[in-house]
Amino acid sequence: MSGAALFIKDDFHVSDTQIEILLGILNLSSLVGSLAAGRTADWIGRRYTIVFAAGIFFVGAIVMGLAPNYAILMVGRLITGIGVGYAVVIAAVYTTEVAPASSRGFLTSFPEVFINSGILLGYVSSFAFANLPEHLGWRLMLGVGAIPSVFLGIGVLAMPESPRWLVLQGQLAAAKKVLAKTSDTPEEAEERLLDIKNVAGIPADCNDDVVAIQKKSHGEGVWKELLLRPTPSVRRVLMSATGIQFFQQASGIGAVVLYSPRVFEKAGIHRKDKLLGTTVAVGFTKTLSILVATFLLDRLGRRPLLLSSTGGMIVSLAGLGVGLTIIDHHPNGQLPWAIGLCIASILAYVAFFSIGLGPINMVYSSEIFPLRLRAQGVSVGVVVNRVTSGVITMTFISLYKAITIGGSFFLYAGIAAVGWVFFFTYLKETRGKTLEEMENLFGKKTEEKMDGEVPMVNGAEGGRNEKNQ
Repeated sequence: MSGAALFIKDDFHVSDTQIEILLGILNLSSLVGSLAAGRTADWIGRRYTIVFAAGIFFVGAIVMGLAPNYAILMVGRLITGIGVGYAVVIAAVYTTEVAPASSRGFLTSFPEVFINSGILLGYVSSFAFANLPEHLGWRLMLGVGAIPSVFLGIGVLAMPESPRWLVLQGQLAAAKKVLAKTSDTPEEAEERLLDIKNVAGIPADCNDDVVAIQKKSHGEGVWKELLLRPTPSVRRVLMSATGIQFFQQASGIGAVVLYSPRVFEKAGIHRKDKLLGTTVAVGFTKTLSILVATFLLDRLGRRPLLLSSTGGMIVSLAGLGVGLTIIDHHPNGQLPWAIGLCIASILAYVAFFSIGLGPINMVYSSEIFPLRLRAQGVSVGVVVNRVTSGVITMTFISLYKAITIGGSFFLYAGIAAVGWVFFFTYLKETRGKTLEEMENLFGKKTEEKMDGEVPMVNGAEGGRNEKNQ
């Protein structure tokens, strides 16, 4: 969309504000998909929710590609946004629940790998179609997005269902088969099944699917447990998940990715082919960096990558702010070294983002929720992510006109600095722990122990008093 926006503005003769709304509306409409995805995933399963999301993507891309006017283009963008909300939630939940603990970070970061690959392909298609007639080029840039959704919808049917969802439905035999295929050893598969049954409240010696009659769950009552009456451990998990989702977007990644042609234009690059070519470099940098992150998540851990990533982003945003401010105050705006500083800062920013904060937000938020709360808990986090992203993308042009473009990136650097402090002081390390062990990490067992000690103490006191009497 970032490349297509340059041509849509000229073809439909729309204003900067309308382009701002067009780019940002996807994040707001994704709220519908995000909120619905958790309940849908609990109701029909993780796998068929992915198929549903692919169908929404297909319809949205076709509508945008064939849009005869700005209003229909907005409808297509809204539909696509719903698909985004579904996909972001379900991809992380599904992968987290299928993957063994030893490679969960690697596998759960894969959605982010392919999101970045999609961004790169978007930049490449914008560059490839840029020389076509104006009314046709941007339609192909957007309509071609329907092709991957077809492969996704068909391919997912060959994938197994989440074993944790199967256990919640009482389908123990089916869950056991999936775990046998997705574990390193038969012993690990058996251990994972026992852990899941324990968390789901199913006796360890129960191997009969008749348990489905009593244990089947479609996510009823989860919102109350998450938002209205959370325990201290659930509250900590929720704050950790929503905090990392907020700071990921509030640090300005949406502005850099969607408005990179405009930022480069402000930096002194004016020809459209050069603008699109430079955005392709952004896409390559982002994609290569996320590939590096996939191999480091399970080796170094979440916290070290997150803190080093955010620190690098702060420095890069400050560098971009300095470069743009100097260019803005120069009489002719042509300072090669300042232009170079801006380009280097943007490339460094997306590299640091993709090595840590980019993939870790979904890896972390999808692995820390208890089983029963996971799908809808991730939905809450994604809602925060999408709202923040929508605010950033829909206000960027207005923001830089109000406080200068350099000032806007100084602001994002300040927000990223606050995020670094939050990550350092509040987030726990989760590397190598099973999903069932997360409840101990965030304090549930401690709460249960404290609750259990009260009657024991009272009983002891009573026994002593009775003996004394």
